[in-house]
Amino acid sequence: MKAGLSSAPVERVRVDVFTIPTDFPESDGTIEWDSTTMVLVEVDAGGQTGLGYTYSHLVAAELIRSMLAKCVYGKEALDIPAIWMEMVSRVRNLGLQGIAASAISAVDNSLWDLKAKLLGVPLVKLLGGAHDSVPAYGSGGFTSYSIAQLEAQLGRWAKDGLKRVKMKVGREPDADPRRVRAARGAIGDQVQLYVDANGAYTRKQALGLAEKFSEQRVSWFEEPVSSQDLEGLRLMRDRAPEGMAIAAGEYGYDPVYFRRMLEAGAVDILQADATRCLGLTGFLKAAALCEAHCIPLSAHTAPMLHTHVCCAVVPAYDIEYFHDHARIEQMLFDGAAVPIEGNLAPDLSRPGLGIELKRADAEQFAA
Repeated sequence: MKAGLSSAPVERVRVDVFTIPTDFPESDGTIEWDSTTMVLVEVDAGGQTGLGYTYSHLVAAELIRSMLAKCVYGKEALDIPAIWMEMVSRVRNLGLQGIAASAISAVDNSLWDLKAKLLGVPLVKLLGGAHDSVPAYGSGGFTSYSIAQLEAQLGRWAKDGLKRVKMKVGREPDADPRRVRAARGAIGDQVQLYVDANGAYTRKQALGLAEKFSEQRVSWFEEPVSSQDLEGLRLMRDRAPEGMAIAAGEYGYDPVYFRRMLEAGAVDILQADATRCLGLTGFLKAAALCEAHCIPLSAHTAPMLHTHVCCAVVPAYDIEYFHDHARIEQMLFDGAAVPIEGNLAPDLSRPGLGIELKRADAEQFAA
């Protein structure tokens, strides 16, 4: 603890909403979108400001202002578990999953950034380092892209040194093998190719396409069926071709969800998202569950939020360098890192998460 700091009660909670248009219409196997909304929380205590965020809907901001801020204001900023428990309890009658979980995540993330800043250390040092860096994978390849756009994006990531890239599949199953072949041609033989169906396939479709995708050495098949279909995921895990991992978990909002998925043997790699799973506190719980089940953990999207925590947990496998979020974080944050030789590493010269809001740049997107 910094000299002279014996208490740091929270003095202010600020919430902002920014909606950023995509640079091209985007879609995956099940939905389409043309913008992304960030709900950003700043918490003040002890002369420092902690920053946290989620990617959600603007109603999450109203929930923070009207309900969750009361759980934080005046509380000891260093006592994150106590605040986390109170927030989870406060939303009981609303339901924890969904908007409430994303709102809690934004607040929890800001508190972790604040605590590290109060102690004058990078977040990874507060948590305790396990890795110097973690592999990143370029993620995009939207189903709305033409073959040429798909090849250009994935090929550029490969040339930039990323060793893993991911594309979307599932909107037109009959066209997916051709798109996957084009992707493999664009990235060469030395880069791992991931595919993400966002739960668009039936079990039979997924089994058949897994065989076709294996011809292009696809090493990761994400949500081949709905993430709610744990039996279907287990079926895919048991019958997928050799060398193809089944991944899911991005829609996990609490530790119980992750426990059930792991106990079902549904995944080779668990995904968790600190903008949804009750923040970095929830992500740490997911990591502990993964370690107990001998399953690796992949961070879903929001790369700047996940870099420090992934370097602090043993089962960290990789971080999704998602096109939309990486673009937004570069636009809105000073200190946003980019992968170096395929890896993301925390900036140890900056306290906390190592990022600061470029408010003047962000205001044009205020919602």
